[in-house]
Amino acid sequence: MTEKSVIIIGAGLAGLSTGCYAQMNGYHTRIFERHTRAGGVCTAWKRRGYTIDGCIHWLMGARPGSSFYQLYDQVGALEGNRLIPLDHYARFVDETSGQYLEFTADLDRLASDMKALSPDDEQHIDEFVGAARAFQGFPMDAGKPIELMGPLDGVKQMWRMRHWLKHFTRYSMSVSAFSRRFQSPFLRWALSGAFVPEMPTFFLLVLLGQLAAGELATVEGGSLAFALAIIRRYRELGGQITYSAPVEEVLVTGDKAVGVRLADGSEHRADIVVSAADGYSTTYKMLGGRYVDAAIVERYETWTLFRPLVMVSLGVKREFAHRAADHVICLRHPLAVAGRQVEDITCRVFGPELSLAPEGKTVVQAMFESDFDYWRELQEDRDRYEGEKARIAREVIDRLEGRFPGISAEVEMIDVATPYTFWRYTRNHRGAYEGWLMTPEQTSKPLPKTLPGLRDFYMAGQWVEPGGGIPTVLSSGRQVAQILCRRDRKPFTAVPRLAALGRPQVALYDERLSGREDTVAIDSK
Repeated sequence: MTEKSVIIIGAGLAGLSTGCYAQMNGYHTRIFERHTRAGGVCTAWKRRGYTIDGCIHWLMGARPGSSFYQLYDQVGALEGNRLIPLDHYARFVDETSGQYLEFTADLDRLASDMKALSPDDEQHIDEFVGAARAFQGFPMDAGKPIELMGPLDGVKQMWRMRHWLKHFTRYSMSVSAFSRRFQSPFLRWALSGAFVPEMPTFFLLVLLGQLAAGELATVEGGSLAFALAIIRRYRELGGQITYSAPVEEVLVTGDKAVGVRLADGSEHRADIVVSAADGYSTTYKMLGGRYVDAAIVERYETWTLFRPLVMVSLGVKREFAHRAADHVICLRHPLAVAGRQVEDITCRVFGPELSLAPEGKTVVQAMFESDFDYWRELQEDRDRYEGEKARIAREVIDRLEGRFPGISAEVEMIDVATPYTFWRYTRNHRGAYEGWLMTPEQTSKPLPKTLPGLRDFYMAGQWVEPGGGIPTVLSSGRQVAQILCRRDRKPFTAVPRLAALGRPQVALYDERLSGREDTVAIDSK
């Protein structure tokens, strides 16, 4: 049988994953990428010898044997990349009250620390930590696409999840709503800020369960090393990537996708087209809004997006005895940005084990949510735009001085990325780096990977997977390949990369590092 050809729009992780699995199953693929490099949001860039990581905070399912670990292996992400398990998820600090709390892998310690902060909340604390403990060992599953699931698959899934179903039901409300059960304002703030306030509470519980089980990890070398490994895998499988090739239009003949037209006017044909690009651009620009229904219109008009970020990265002439994790700081003196007060910032300190800075130096990163329209309009006046970035950097450094005394004199590199920066490099709709926000309402509505009335066209990535995230978008590409195989009546094949090399999977996983004192905090305050 002649190989069918597949054009993939976008060389982010979803596009690369689609390409890898399609190549494994006998399809001939070519990816068109508008940027000069692949990886999409999963990327990093260099400034004065420092590597600024733009993506991975943590990976879920990072222990051999898990479904997600197999997914990482199959797309080649683990080859040459060491996974480093996290001992703690984040540290929450209120500068005004001096209160702080670490979400640590030691759930007994977490419960004890929360009770010390608010004895009156003991009952709710025991419930919360007990539920997190129940999610240790929860089977994260790449799974089948909903398009291929029959009644028996649903029964199997329910049986596999039988021990956790009651927790998913009980904790389906948003974290913000759940946190209101607590009397302590500090605990309410810390719980709401653990990821995004709107996310279902069960997702935070799954995260803490993964942390306690040693399944939450970061990647030595960071996001770019992770993405480059997948690019190598795709090329080894025979895939092609064409860079600096923005797609202007999906070519359609008789309601059938037949190829793409690039910005340079060239046309390229294929049997199948998969868009792993921005959902809005795909639907309303590349396809002119011709293949939508009421649900799609409602989604793009009313659904909540991940709020875009300002990210201030600093190269600091100091080494911190600390592994990478988030510090969420409730500022004593808020920042004034885009016409509003920024009361919280998330600070990341990248430890030496990630190899992102010259020896003896560190990348420190501060980020906070901001308004997309403000930055889009401001960038039209480049002097004002650059001036505002410089002002924000100065103010962020000033705030960090209170946490890390002496840091102001040690900063030798400054880089500021705005919501417009994220849009310019990735074209994600309104700078939403993970697409649709993970809310109880939006995660309960599985999205199809097709558009109504259009044949031989599929979508992969965060715009058809609310909540986004690395395992989710990798799984999305895998599922598109599964759909193609079912459609073409061929068995789906997934080839492990490390097994093909004759290497045991466990070899790339670092066991948890001991020594709690080394990981609790950068400062002693």
